[in-house]
Amino acid sequence: MFYVILLYALFASVFTVAKNGLDYVQPFFLVGSRMLIAGVILLAYQYIRHGQRWVFDRQTWWRLISLALFNIYLTNACEFWGLRYLTSSKTCFIYSLSPFISALFCYLLFKDNLSIKKWLGLGVGFIGFLPILLSHTASESEAGQFLIFSWAELAVMAAATFSVYGWITLKQLINENGLSPMMANGMSMLLGGCCALVHSWFVEEWNPLPISNYSVYLECTILLIVISNLICYNLYGYLLKRYSATFISFAGFTTPLFTALFGWLFLDETVSWHFYLSFGIVLSGLLVFDQEELKQTYQNQLVVEKTFG
Repeated sequence: MFYVILLYALFASVFTVAKNGLDYVQPFFLVGSRMLIAGVILLAYQYIRHGQRWVFDRQTWWRLISLALFNIYLTNACEFWGLRYLTSSKTCFIYSLSPFISALFCYLLFKDNLSIKKWLGLGVGFIGFLPILLSHTASESEAGQFLIFSWAELAVMAAATFSVYGWITLKQLINENGLSPMMANGMSMLLGGCCALVHSWFVEEWNPLPISNYSVYLECTILLIVISNLICYNLYGYLLKRYSATFISFAGFTTPLFTALFGWLFLDETVSWHFYLSFGIVLSGLLVFDQEELKQTYQNQLVVEKTFG
């Protein structure tokens, strides 16, 4: 359980570090360069330590490409672009749509049955996001608006959706195709990073690079690679083997609280009452939705702890 909490505290710090870095580097370049470097590091480690080569069957390659496009390129590009205009805590909170989106994906793609209680939880959860989505700052207005939502909010919602699909693909690569989390993440980061850099070349100003402060860029990139790419992505893959995806998603709801704390401490961000109202309502929806499954997960966890000490 300690590693689950640690995972989401580290994930929260990513929003804080990235928010600071985006003041000095364009979002797509930051995503692309970070992912490309991290992918090379992971694959080099796999080759030197285990002698693994890039030889996969057709299904594995398609899933790797899918993972790169959705979990690396689209997720991070949308998230970082939205983060330019939103506070780190609001970005992270919107990203916490993931458990609800995951449930809908499983219902639509895998025909999972949802009880009345789970549908009620989904409804309450989605309603809970409205207070924070209806509160806008001057920075958000710069991104433009579509109906009641800013484009920055919609971008982060899209990132959450792409991320869920990506994690499903990662689980398939690990459990069905036999890839290690490090190999799957390394390949997807390499491919996704290249996509983001190509995107950056066409839409951002390279003069010579889309960076205004190289020392801050290097500091933030190193922190993001170590925390997110080398620790979080692989720790998440490890925890998927031990806990259910639903439990991992539920535990992820602690991330906005960590992000709000880090944003207050390091970025002088103010957390509005909308955040706490939405958090309380969404948490209620999650508790209703996951009441039955959390009991089963807890029982399974006790069995694991008794077995392995």
